[in-house]
Amino acid sequence: MADRRSRSISSRKQPQQARSTGLVAAILDAAVQVLAKEGAQRFTTARVAERAGVSVGSLYQYFPNKAAILFRLQRDEWQRTSELLRGILADRAKPPPARLRALVHAFIRSECEEAAIRTALSDAAPLYRDAPEAHDARAAGKGIVAAFMREALPKASDATRAVAGELITTTLSEVGKRFSETPRSAAEIARHAEGLADMFCAYLGELARRRDQC
Repeated sequence: MADRRSRSISSRKQPQQARSTGLVAAILDAAVQVLAKEGAQRFTTARVAERAGVSVGSLYQYFPNKAAILFRLQRDEWQRTSELLRGILADRAKPPPARLRALVHAFIRSECEEAAIRTALSDAAPLYRDAPEAHDARAAGKGIVAAFMREALPKASDATRAVAGELITTTLSEVGKRFSETPRSAAEIARHAEGLADMFCAYLGELARRRDQC
């Protein structure tokens, strides 16, 4: 069922030439603008085509319906999030606490900068939450966090590391979502992220100091 659904909302035609790639990029850029302005409920292929300056027929060559566009935007978002996690948490040139602090700042800043599009994509989540790509994205994120936790808490049990990783990622996601619902200044974002990072680092530090880490 999930495989059929993902096929029905995937891009119809894969661009192979520079012109086609440029057209797809223009459509996706227009889709972001329409989605941020109109929201998921009023998001239509006609509005996207108009904003992109192309015919609806041209749009349909690459995206058969609005669900396909939303899915592509969400897939790109999953990829950016994975790259953010991997790029920061896997950087062994820095100690784990420094990596975690950098991740919190980058994530909260990203949440605030892209609040409108993230909210709209969240509203459209039922269209693709069961797609294989959604499961793959969640698995990839968990794998990156798990590897980081093994470095941050080398003496802890797998269960302890799993709980710590889940608490940090869930809290970061929920706090970032709620915090970004209101427009924030750069100073507010920095202060909030620093406080959240302090809390997470203190938590990991306490777990690392415990004699009984099972």
